[in-house]
Amino acid sequence: MDKFKKIFKENKPIIAMIHVSATPGTPGYGGSVKKIIDKALKEAFIYEKAGIKAVMIENMHDVPYLNRTVGHEVSALMSIIAYEIKSKTDLICGIQILAGAGKQALAAAHSAGADFIRNEGFVFSHVADEGIMHSDAGELLRYRKQIGAENILIFTDIKKKHASHAVTSDTDIEETAKAAEFFLSDGLIITGKSTGRQADPEDAAKVKKSVKIPVMAGSGITPDNLAFFSHVDAFIVGSYFKKDGNWKNDIEKSRVENMIKARQKIL
Repeated sequence: MDKFKKIFKENKPIIAMIHVSATPGTPGYGGSVKKIIDKALKEAFIYEKAGIKAVMIENMHDVPYLNRTVGHEVSALMSIIAYEIKSKTDLICGIQILAGAGKQALAAAHSAGADFIRNEGFVFSHVADEGIMHSDAGELLRYRKQIGAENILIFTDIKKKHASHAVTSDTDIEETAKAAEFFLSDGLIITGKSTGRQADPEDAAKVKKSVKIPVMAGSGITPDNLAFFSHVDAFIVGSYFKKDGNWKNDIEKSRVENMIKARQKIL
């Protein structure tokens, strides 16, 4: 918790998502790296001006995703974007590279001077959209040690969205949380079944009571349900901030302001 508080100096921070446009080599790539960087920076400026203190960049438009890997053309660009955000704003910045490309995200964050990454499949195996994803805690933490990136926090999804957990159905979310804590996760993320779907407040409460590390609500958070998650340590918000609540759309400043007001009420 001390590492978390050192980075996030405010109580119960909102981490706003920047869904980076499709990167080079992916089916949706539009042909201009500069436009990708400029759009991500524009969104960072909007969030900062509205009062958000932390953002996370994610290659959400790179569908279909690869399993546990991306090319250098992706990780290099994500690093540049994070570097630009850190250089031109006062925002805390994290990186997630889909799907489950934890080592690439960590390398990008290290080069960019970013603060944290979000990682899937840290403990236990699950079947994701991209196929079977096995745990990578041992390999990822050893890699962080090898490159001298121990200042970068690794936040980890448990029983994550867009995945089947039938193989581990006899291991409940509390036991999964305890395993992730034992394997040295820096913070746990609780999600709904898919992007924009609300996480289960009861699951979040159970996990919060089970571990001593930070717990975050990671999907489907809105001003209307924020109070149900008042016991968690942070909120990761993406879809709600976009027009019509669709992650593919542009940010609506009024939605950001509404979320900030809702957060103030639970502090």
